[in-house]
Amino acid sequence: MGSCSARIEPHEVDGHLSAGFYGRDVVEVAHDLVGTWLQVGSTGGIIVETEAYSAEDSASHSHRGRTARNASMFGPAGHAYVYRSYGLHWCFNIVCLPGSAVLVRALKPEVGIETMYRRRQVDDIRKLCTGPGRVTSALAIDGGLDGLPLDRPPFLLTRYLAAPAVIAGPRIGITRDVDRPWRFGLRDTRFISRAFR
Repeated sequence: MGSCSARIEPHEVDGHLSAGFYGRDVVEVAHDLVGTWLQVGSTGGIIVETEAYSAEDSASHSHRGRTARNASMFGPAGHAYVYRSYGLHWCFNIVCLPGSAVLVRALKPEVGIETMYRRRQVDDIRKLCTGPGRVTSALAIDGGLDGLPLDRPPFLLTRYLAAPAVIAGPRIGITRDVDRPWRFGLRDTRFISRAFR
């Protein structure tokens, strides 16, 4: 676990992060998304945990090329890649350069919290968005949003924390390329999915 380099100032257009922000190296984008605001419809909050996946990464869906399932990963930067994980829950990713995407692993809930409680059927705020499947359930993200641009409704992604303290460590829940320090989190928050080692 360690700290990453200084955060760059992302570009914005009409209050949204621009395609230029996303169209960079996926590891940089994953780092810089920590501390940004993500809202889908009336629910959202602060991104506090991400993971990077590149085309050269054997843990990535895009590693063996384009398929019907991962087609959105090869589409324009700044679009959603939403897939079903093990047939159980949806995962929300942000497309960067072709074949690369950032998995949003956790969110600190800020708006629409009562709606999130209803959707998740839990009464503990920490259980609303601590994990990729919980994020999509709380924000009502499903396969219908796959491939959609993130600079227009129902999405809102914008700057929020001016200078977040970002930590890094190995990704979790994978069996290949496990040692890459491509998981990023906001330091000193209780809303990440698992402690960094």
